[in-house]
Amino acid sequence: MGKQLIYQVAVGEVPAFYELCIESVADYAYRWGFKHIVQREPQLRIKPLASQRSVNALRLGYLPILEKEAALAFLDSYEAICILDADIYVTKHAENVFSGVKTDFAGVLERDMPLTPAYLDKIRKHSEGQFRSLTDVDWQWNQAGAAYYNMGVMILNQSILPYLHGQTPTEFLRRPEFARFINGEGHWKWSTDQTLLNWWVKKSGMTVTAMDWRFNALYGAVESLTGAHFVHFFLSAKQQPGAIEKIIEGFRHHA
Repeated sequence: MGKQLIYQVAVGEVPAFYELCIESVADYAYRWGFKHIVQREPQLRIKPLASQRSVNALRLGYLPILEKEAALAFLDSYEAICILDADIYVTKHAENVFSGVKTDFAGVLERDMPLTPAYLDKIRKHSEGQFRSLTDVDWQWNQAGAAYYNMGVMILNQSILPYLHGQTPTEFLRRPEFARFINGEGHWKWSTDQTLLNWWVKKSGMTVTAMDWRFNALYGAVESLTGAHFVHFFLSAKQQPGAIEKIIEGFRHHA
């Protein structure tokens, strides 16, 4: 088996259930023989140079969501890296996330998930705001919106290195063409790294794989979690305290 890494970030004040999720990832990595790294302290501390973001978004003095890109520094040492959000619980029956991925990049296309009608309507609107103005790439628009990846789960093969042009993670994020996303201009005021990375993947022309939705099952957005490998609690802020812990306990009992 090649050298593969699962990289997670949990910096600043995070919900308590993150630790249960991270523990599930550690168990998963052990079962499959992957290296698992959890970044607990900020390394990049990227902040907008001409911010149009809210005060709350910069409460830590930097954008914590961009800390995930610190994983790029490990591409010299691993054949493939899976960058995984810290609010993802990995089920006991989860398959090998790296299996069959031979392209530079892999992720789950959000519109290809078995979504509820309500959430499908949300991503149509989200697509318009985030991607419609980015006309220099082909978003393959259809009735469900743009073909964009949910970057809560992404795989980068070592073959992606030429598209980094030898840059460090900080140098990569400071590319002039990314400033509009980091600054939060217009509809990107509340964007994470997702729009930036989706645009980069498309613009670069790198090879891509659309992964099975079960590797990024959005809790509350998909019709059913049956068969899910990774359960992504991406709307955790809307849950009552302790609610997700109970859901995770249910997963454990029905593994």
